[in-house]
Amino acid sequence: MANSAIPTIGSDAKEIITQRLSLIDDLYFPRKVQPSAATDSAHRKSLLADLLSTDAAVFLERYGSRLSVEELSHFDVLRGDYEINWHLNHLRSIIDPTVEDKKSRSMKIKNRRLAYMDKLMVEGHYFSEDAMREREPYLHHEYVGKFQDPYGRGMARPGERWSETLMRRSEEAILVEKIRSEQQMLGEEEEEEEQEEEEEDEESETEVAMEKETNLEVHRDHNAQLSGVEGTDNLSTEEIEERLEQFTNVMQHKFLSGKDEQHLDYSRIDEDETLDDHWMKEANQDAEEKYFDDI
Repeated sequence: MANSAIPTIGSDAKEIITQRLSLIDDLYFPRKVQPSAATDSAHRKSLLADLLSTDAAVFLERYGSRLSVEELSHFDVLRGDYEINWHLNHLRSIIDPTVEDKKSRSMKIKNRRLAYMDKLMVEGHYFSEDAMREREPYLHHEYVGKFQDPYGRGMARPGERWSETLMRRSEEAILVEKIRSEQQMLGEEEEEEEQEEEEEDEESETEVAMEKETNLEVHRDHNAQLSGVEGTDNLSTEEIEERLEQFTNVMQHKFLSGKDEQHLDYSRIDEDETLDDHWMKEANQDAEEKYFDDI
């Protein structure tokens, strides 16, 4: 009975792949071989060739993300191995994703960001009022700040050292300046828009005036909706709490939309597979609750 040949990657393909990878400066190598792999490209190539010949699955795990679609195709002869097949499908979904791959990844990223946001909410700092105000001072002012006591933030707090109070006052002055700068910038933009409207052709003057009045009405309606009480700065504690909740919702949506890149590393969040455990626990909990409800 003839022995069936074990499929292997062609020698030419091995040569091309290992040669190219050996020239990549920041290529990962295990700690035990890092000293010799750091400077000797020939030794690096030899290490890569040995690993590719002895354990293609580990090779794909370590270096698959550095391979092109064409280079990955040379591993198709090994698809009989479940682990290799999984790596190939996973790598292709990243390098050359299908429409379904894109939908799946988009949903996975959304769920991971939701899980991370839940974690931040539990920790209590990132979405605290002070932290959100520091990130978006003008937005906080429009939703909440202009209805609060402006002097309260500069008062010494219980247990706070004088140096800490001075530092906080200095930070507060910076935030106030940011708010004023944004107000001034928005005011200048409105003046420019008004000037452009005034320079319109006289024949369309009536139409422009009507449009301006409509815009003013929309602006008034928006402000009325935002403030909850039009024409007054005196809000109850409950109303301020409601506005703070609205502001928090806006900041949460901003985080989920990927607009907090100045404050967070989204790549770490989006690639963190441990965040998937959050949804697995919730799914298991929902299934358990449904089971007991059906009893």
